[in-house]
Amino acid sequence: MTRLESGGTREGWRPAPSVVFAGLGSLALLAGGVVLSRPDAIAVAMPLALWAAAVMGGRRTDGGCEIDVRTSESDEHGWLHDEIQVRSTTEMVEVSLVQSERARKRAFVAGTSRIRTRSRVMHSGPVRTVEAVARGLDADGGMIAAPGDPMRSDRSVQPPLHRLGHLPVAPRLTGLHGAHEGSRPGQGGDFRDIHPFAPGDELRRVDWKATARMARRPGDLLVRRTNTLSDASVVIAMDTADELGAVVAMWGTPDLERSGITSLDHARSAARSIAAATIERGDRVAFHTLAHGGRSVRSGSGPRHLARVTAEISASGRGGDDSRFRRTPPVPQGSIIYVLSTFFDGAAAEIALRWRNSGHRVVAVDTLPALDASRLSAERELALEVLLAERHDMLHGLRTSGVATISWARDPAAELGALSRASAANTGPVQRRAAMVAR
Repeated sequence: MTRLESGGTREGWRPAPSVVFAGLGSLALLAGGVVLSRPDAIAVAMPLALWAAAVMGGRRTDGGCEIDVRTSESDEHGWLHDEIQVRSTTEMVEVSLVQSERARKRAFVAGTSRIRTRSRVMHSGPVRTVEAVARGLDADGGMIAAPGDPMRSDRSVQPPLHRLGHLPVAPRLTGLHGAHEGSRPGQGGDFRDIHPFAPGDELRRVDWKATARMARRPGDLLVRRTNTLSDASVVIAMDTADELGAVVAMWGTPDLERSGITSLDHARSAARSIAAATIERGDRVAFHTLAHGGRSVRSGSGPRHLARVTAEISASGRGGDDSRFRRTPPVPQGSIIYVLSTFFDGAAAEIALRWRNSGHRVVAVDTLPALDASRLSAERELALEVLLAERHDMLHGLRTSGVATISWARDPAAELGALSRASAANTGPVQRRAAMVAR
């Protein structure tokens, strides 16, 4: 997804520094030649004065430059391409480019030209690939027009998708369709019981063998009932307060080029992977960011809903200054909630505990990448150890309160599979007892 921002063009010309120096220098030489009776100085000053007068006295166009930044599709993996179209009535156009908010370049092109740029993809999420500002040049560069407003190309880079085999199931199943065995009579599930025929039952459900064996009176019919297949509700809550890279020495700096993979890269990848696995098995998923005014997608299912969720995940960046004050989005009752955070402060953990106490199944996904603690001073190493110790105690408190914790930097598929098997083992006897009571 690309957002183009265009602005108007300011009119007006000003002489280049070379023309100013040529005019002032020629006047000084002329004055000195006249005072000192030096015809050679006057001969040197005359061409410069004539050139400066011709440049500043010539007719000019309005100096307007129109630039458009368009996305250019490419099959080159790991790179984003843009095409800048320049249209102007001037002789030349100077285009100042800022690529990926760090590399600065200048290009001098003709009045009608195209410039193709490419930027390396280093992180997922919102990325500004190029920012361009143009101004016209006339009289061989002697006159410079006022620069126009900048044009920017903003994209949302999709995070990598990890295939997850099994996910834990929500404690409460809803709906009359899905892939999970429900506890209510319906269609699609396993055998439930043999029941007398009642209004609303289908004739094709009549079990003739059971009717022949168990019917008490002539005309009685017995139907074979099965359990319904239900779907589960999944909520993904992503904490965008911190964006911490793998290189600890770069924490607190805006330089994401040397920070390595960041916690928000892991969070976006985890959110997309969990959403894709949830939709694939027929369940409903909702997405929320925990910042005030953050992005939210209501619960839904299907490929089109997955595309909407993926777009919102890809467009989620770091929260603003008020992101420390988290919001608690509404979630359906009996949902399984994935809280994606680094858990360096207690806000996300407090929300996870609040949801767990409300009866939801909560999985805390640790998005902190594997840390590189090299190039740290002794004081910063000690501070990092204290910070990690507090974080370890916070995660331990979540586990003792019934919140499952996994780390996305390790093997999330294996850890989620283990949680799925553990939840199935815990809920299996309850479902079997409920089925026996129904019989």
